[in-house]
Amino acid sequence: MNSENKTRVRALRAAFLTGAGSTLLLVAMPAVAQDSAAADIAAPSDEGDEIVVSGIRATIQDSINVKRQETAIVDALSADDIGDLPALSVGQAIQTITGATTHREKGDASEIALRGLGPFLSNATFNGRDASNGSGDRSVNFNQFPSELVNNIKIYKTQQASLVEGGVAGTIEIGTLRPLDFGKRRLQGEIKAQYNPYGDRIVGGSGGVGWRGTLSYVDQFANDTIGIAIGMQRNDTNNPEETYAGSSTWVACRADNVATGNCTELKREDYGKAPFFLVPNAYTFRQISETDKRDAVFGSIQWRPSDQFNINLDVQYSDRTYVESRRDLNLSEGRNGLTNVEYDENGIVQRLNGLSALESNGSELSRSEEYLGGGLSIEWKPNDRLKLTADGSYSRTIRSEVERNVRLRTDPMDVNGVRTVFNNMRIPYTYEIQPGSFVPTITIDPRFDLNNHDLFWDDARFRRDEVRRHNEIFAGRFDAAYEMDGFFSNISAGARWSQLTYRDYDVRNGDFNFNPAMAEDKRINNLCRQAFPQTDYLSAAKGNGINSWATFDVDCLFREYMGTEDPGNLADTRSDANRDVTERTLAGYVMAEYDADLGNVPVRGNFGVRVVNTRVVSNGLRSGLTVVPNDDDPSKINLAPTGEFDTVTIKSSSTRILPSINAIFEVAPDTQFRLAGYRAMSRPNPSALGAGRRITPRDDSLGYDTIEEAIGDIMSNGSPRLKPLMSWNADAAIEWYPNKDSLLSATVYYKQFSGGFQPVVYDETFTIDGEQITVPVAQTRNSPDKSRIYGLELTAATRFSFLPKPLDGLGAKVSYNYADSNFETQDIRLGDQYDPETDTVSPGLIPPANISGYSKHVLSAQAYYEIGPVSLQAIYNYRSKYFQDFVGGNSQLRYVGPSETVDFRASLDLMKGVSLRFEALNLFNEPKSTYMPIYGSSRQYHYYGAKYFIGIRARI
Repeated sequence: MNSENKTRVRALRAAFLTGAGSTLLLVAMPAVAQDSAAADIAAPSDEGDEIVVSGIRATIQDSINVKRQETAIVDALSADDIGDLPALSVGQAIQTITGATTHREKGDASEIALRGLGPFLSNATFNGRDASNGSGDRSVNFNQFPSELVNNIKIYKTQQASLVEGGVAGTIEIGTLRPLDFGKRRLQGEIKAQYNPYGDRIVGGSGGVGWRGTLSYVDQFANDTIGIAIGMQRNDTNNPEETYAGSSTWVACRADNVATGNCTELKREDYGKAPFFLVPNAYTFRQISETDKRDAVFGSIQWRPSDQFNINLDVQYSDRTYVESRRDLNLSEGRNGLTNVEYDENGIVQRLNGLSALESNGSELSRSEEYLGGGLSIEWKPNDRLKLTADGSYSRTIRSEVERNVRLRTDPMDVNGVRTVFNNMRIPYTYEIQPGSFVPTITIDPRFDLNNHDLFWDDARFRRDEVRRHNEIFAGRFDAAYEMDGFFSNISAGARWSQLTYRDYDVRNGDFNFNPAMAEDKRINNLCRQAFPQTDYLSAAKGNGINSWATFDVDCLFREYMGTEDPGNLADTRSDANRDVTERTLAGYVMAEYDADLGNVPVRGNFGVRVVNTRVVSNGLRSGLTVVPNDDDPSKINLAPTGEFDTVTIKSSSTRILPSINAIFEVAPDTQFRLAGYRAMSRPNPSALGAGRRITPRDDSLGYDTIEEAIGDIMSNGSPRLKPLMSWNADAAIEWYPNKDSLLSATVYYKQFSGGFQPVVYDETFTIDGEQITVPVAQTRNSPDKSRIYGLELTAATRFSFLPKPLDGLGAKVSYNYADSNFETQDIRLGDQYDPETDTVSPGLIPPANISGYSKHVLSAQAYYEIGPVSLQAIYNYRSKYFQDFVGGNSQLRYVGPSETVDFRASLDLMKGVSLRFEALNLFNEPKSTYMPIYGSSRQYHYYGAKYFIGIRARI
């Protein structure tokens, strides 16, 4: 079955499950409504106490109540108690909320997409404040926050003037509890052991075993005027992974010019005039062993000295470190020696023969990410009607990453000086997509023994790459709200100021190349050999025949060739790839809430306007060049790097007006009809606003007449003039609440975008050796295009209380989102390109992608069973394919294939306050597959296996 058919089957399966689940819930709803109506008016228990609902049922009840009470269209996951969110991470918890889905890395939820739209179009806040991250985008790193220390998550699907701006798709609000509002003392501890079957296959590893422990304490003092809450967690787990990947740069090769066996890249002027096929620069098989450690501390102090004052200080700290050992088999010449190429009408290769040098590469990567955030909020009520709130916050993320990499290549001889059977450094291979497989199979000529260390020894190359990202946000806001009588129930106004700074550098200390006497290569080769680190490598990939290869100890190779295991960073970390971006935001709003009757129908809601001014200052470096005479012809010139840099500053500003209105009509005691209209904005990622320019001189073996001719490529690392993406939005929803456990809702929505993103070539002026030169630079601009998205969102939830005991403990929730979009994102190399001088578009070679993160179908289905001390829950998530951009980097198109995951959770109450808990993630080892630069052209697939957790929780 090919990938297209698999996609179709998955979509049909998703639609069937949605329809079947919704039908089942619809059939059950009347009985549930009748049964629960009686239950709701039932007398208290024999002891005279109110029946207390807990566990998954209580969480769903709380979430339904939040949705019903909110003025905007909101879906939520809420728990009265700390640690009761039914998930291992905040990301996993969010994906159970209607319309939300995730992008998974290493089997865990990372980026969040709302209504099938990617994280770029969503805004995430922590306790109502912007939160920094280390990825260069605006999403919250949900893996930094333990779900055990979070007790509510809201997703605002529609906007209102009082919300922090930035959510075209929606706003995700993550909240921690306030100790006085919690109102009771609680000491809770939980410890879990993790088992990962893939980790058990790592030679000399931990056997796939890890653990996480959480401790939290909440209390109130001084006659309930002071409250404290503190929680901490240690996470020590492992996340091995096995991967096949093509490189992240793809080219279109002329199919009518393969006589030489090498790829001749199709030039833009020949697009549409010649046949082509798509290939990457290289292919890589990668085995990853990993350890992941995280320490997190959350704290809050609340002081309520009187009914007029409420002061809350909260702080969050997280320090995460993971270490990866990578062992790669690299076919480094994916464009060399290509023959017998078979490709389809889209240029997707089905089969080819090639020649490539083979490399045994090893990497040791260490990443640390430290998050510190928090704020002080002061509420003052001078009288019964007026409330004034001031809030100041700080958020900082520092991500540091060091990777040491070594390469050993093939040669016509082995390390002993014996000629190989090929007498060539390049080894024949076959690439093919086999029937029934969505991943390519690469077969190395069987005469080459991949596990023979003697064959990997030549051209030893060493690199040390260091990346540092620093993201910091200072923010303050002031709000005033005045309660009124009559049609207007409340008038509020406020202002917000924030300053975001984003700085990064990516510095390479290398390349260090060593070609000593062969005897020295032989000594080091024999000394640093290493057994392949994993058993059953890529055994889950159908058709794969590469299960191991010769690998080496990276530390040993660095030590023997370079004399040190770590050569350290460069003294000068300046680079034209660095970014230094400051963004200042000043926003103000006015909003009125109303509550009245329209005939016999109660209606409530709000309307208002938010005005947002954004100023961007981006400092970038341009590599210095000097003119030198050509060695062979002094009348010609070449360009040579000076090692110095020129600083350039680009400024940009924009002001946007964001009106909004929300209305709720209570058409029946248990039924609500909602309408919403609003304008929303999503800012470009900070990493996309770089002003650096890298100038690459042409081949210095040739001479040139002018400086312009001597300039090769000019690469930009961002577009500081990018403006926010704007949209007009409309939502309409009908919601039925037959009882506390049940909900049936349907929402239709429409979004019209103004201005997409389009590759463009702008002329920019550079000073080289005192002479001003104007040259074209490819970057990204806001296009004048209009596009739209419309969609349908369905939610059904209930507990089957009408069933006879013990089946009355069953419950279910199904949510489904369908979206249709005509947005276009062009590939920067192979897509349409705009020329601002001629106001014309040069047609591209491949079709555009949609908006980043867009999935047409998103489905989440939950089934739970709670009876007495037993609680069981199964969660199924489906997401159809989507385009995912590279954050702050490659602007070629990348697609992620459809994903399905099944997770399971169970708990058993052993005694009062003590429970045994079990959780399983990705039960069926669903891989993640990606495609470039068009969907169907396989780029990468990841396998990381299932994860199992078992633990015990004690609560006093």
